[in-house]
Amino acid sequence: MELLEQRIRKDGIVKEGNVLKVDGFLNHQMDVSLLKAMAEQWRADFAGKPINKILTIEASGIGIAAIAGLVFDVPVLFAKKSKSINIDGSVYCSRVHSFTHKVDSDVIVSKKFLDANDHVFIIDDFMANGCAMNGLIEICEGAGATVEGIGIAIEKGYQGGGDALRERGFVVDSLAIVESMDAETGEIEFR
Repeated sequence: MELLEQRIRKDGIVKEGNVLKVDGFLNHQMDVSLLKAMAEQWRADFAGKPINKILTIEASGIGIAAIAGLVFDVPVLFAKKSKSINIDGSVYCSRVHSFTHKVDSDVIVSKKFLDANDHVFIIDDFMANGCAMNGLIEICEGAGATVEGIGIAIEKGYQGGGDALRERGFVVDSLAIVESMDAETGEIEFR
């Protein structure tokens, strides 16, 4: 998506350790007009799919997923990274590793919000190795839900997570795929 790539080039900051900071417009302060354009792109790309629910993971994907839920006109569900007292009953659980935070977390979704009747579009802001997506797919599989597609704002193509999911047969629609980044020059190359 040219609009997103342009915004990354303009306002993204490449830092040491393969970190791309886009917190000024995507995952801290959010440009909702950009998020709406992204959601409209995904809606066009998945036209005809019987998507009836959007799933994301706490926390950075929630804003993007909420705007997409509005555009798709479906509920948005997010996997929580810790069990809280307000989640009652049975849950689906998966363990995921965060590339950004360098920690493993158990993520949970209440069984009352996901079942075999759901046709799910999974959304997140970033994908590196695909660990979060694999965890959300595992949750969907546990529920018997159908994963209709995966929408990623920014995929780090050189880290292989998206390619591995595509090889498994999932439709991964990344709106910007970073092929390489250079912290010294700030240069970003897209696929």
